[in-house]
Amino acid sequence: MAGSGTAHLRGDKALLSVEDLVVDYPGKAGTVQAVSKVSFDVLPGETLGIVGESGCGKTTTGRAVLRLDRVTAGRIRFAGEWIEQADERRMRALRRQMQMIFQDPVASLNPRRPVKDIVAEGLAIAGSPADERAAASATVMSQVGLDGERFADMLPRQLSGGQAQRVAIARALAVGPRLLICDEPVSALDVSVQAQILNLIEDLKAQYDLTVVFIAHDLGVVRTISDNVMVMYLGKVCEFGDSAEVYANPAHPYTRALLDSVPLTDPDKGFAGPALEGDVPSPLSPPHGCRFRTRCPLAQDRCATEEPQMNEVRPGQHAACHFPLPPTT
Repeated sequence: MAGSGTAHLRGDKALLSVEDLVVDYPGKAGTVQAVSKVSFDVLPGETLGIVGESGCGKTTTGRAVLRLDRVTAGRIRFAGEWIEQADERRMRALRRQMQMIFQDPVASLNPRRPVKDIVAEGLAIAGSPADERAAASATVMSQVGLDGERFADMLPRQLSGGQAQRVAIARALAVGPRLLICDEPVSALDVSVQAQILNLIEDLKAQYDLTVVFIAHDLGVVRTISDNVMVMYLGKVCEFGDSAEVYANPAHPYTRALLDSVPLTDPDKGFAGPALEGDVPSPLSPPHGCRFRTRCPLAQDRCATEEPQMNEVRPGQHAACHFPLPPTT
């Protein structure tokens, strides 16, 4: 379940629980609240998809879970342990269980190190013996579809985007994580390569018994890979629920607008629905009440004065909207 100020119905069973997470970025022009009281749970073995427009806070949420960005407020529990105040030594140990795949596959790799050393980097930091690192590197490279003899001594600049992303995945898996956070892992790749990487992540999830948080702006990608989906807008959670149900019967007008913005397969028919009007407000000064109200076709006076809370609108489906949409099917 996700929301602000709501009980976590699955918290005791969840591998990852996030409660009222806030991430602020102070600046000369003011403070940007990139993430504003975001809460969600992810059960072991699940894939949670996080979607939204650029700047909605989805990447910051993923980075904050791993403590790569400073957490302003809120709580993060991983495998039963509260980690939001853990020191760097403890986080170094925990990151063997919590790994991230970054958006730009080439930029995320050290340009001066060969592939075999990049893949084994986490094990080296953990103090594993050289022979163990070499064996693990060779094994995981094979599992992600890379020929160890061919790629082991290559540098990142010699790799294609798809090959670099496979190296990044191998590096994450080499340390044996339980949680894998994928930050737009296919957005920089060609469409044909995207399908290969998505299939690889799905296969490795089963093989390694992984729990996955998959961050993307492409709704089609999230739909194919996720058990549950969380929709974010301007640092807030709009909707959370079973992926198939959210896509078939979106309850929040913003989710509906995102789905309507997807191009149809027939180019003569354009898009699924009307375009979302207006621009995203400045995160330095978000609208009062509902943050989506300035672009929402259903907005009323109440939306400007009262912030909507996350409520269960249908079994297992939650939305933060005063006027949720009825089911269409």
